[in-house]
Amino acid sequence: MAHIDYFFGIGSPWAYVGLDAFAALATQHGASVEPHVIPLIEENGGIYSRNRPAARRDYWTEDLKRWAHLRGIELSFDRAALSDPTPAGRLIVAAWLDGQDWLGVARALHRAFWSKAQDIGAADVRIAVVTEAGFDGAALESRAAQDDVTARLAQSRETATAAGVFGIPTYRHNGQLFWGQDSLPFLDRHLRGEKLTA
Repeated sequence: MAHIDYFFGIGSPWAYVGLDAFAALATQHGASVEPHVIPLIEENGGIYSRNRPAARRDYWTEDLKRWAHLRGIELSFDRAALSDPTPAGRLIVAAWLDGQDWLGVARALHRAFWSKAQDIGAADVRIAVVTEAGFDGAALESRAAQDDVTARLAQSRETATAAGVFGIPTYRHNGQLFWGQDSLPFLDRHLRGEKLTA
């Protein structure tokens, strides 16, 4: 069985835009997926959008809108008053550690933040979001505060840094990195055993 390391974060709209396409691709290939919830790895060259020149930010936004439309995803850009969504990622890690449907948790949190502009940085909001998605939100929130979740987050960041990951989402299979949801066609071909470079 193929194994894919999936490096991503709730704060990335690109991870949301590519989530279902990636999940479908992994299922198609019968691949197991190991989630790694990470920030951008700035020491490897990751650059947050807010730190890019205006012209690049403008293009980034337009390109994001194109991809969202292509994927059939509605995005809300009215998030100026929302708090940091990063803590919500801990619920995904908690779900994965306990053998729950971490992908379902991730999908619900992504949709709440990027499509509905819900403030998942607030504990009561994210609890309500994952509860509505069919999980025990209060239990996951409590579980997310435990030390092994913190340790897993640190381990994932170390793994990403050592692997050369800089942006999210990034997919790794057999030592090969594929950055960005727009690289999914290359991951597909790689999983098929095709040679991608001369």
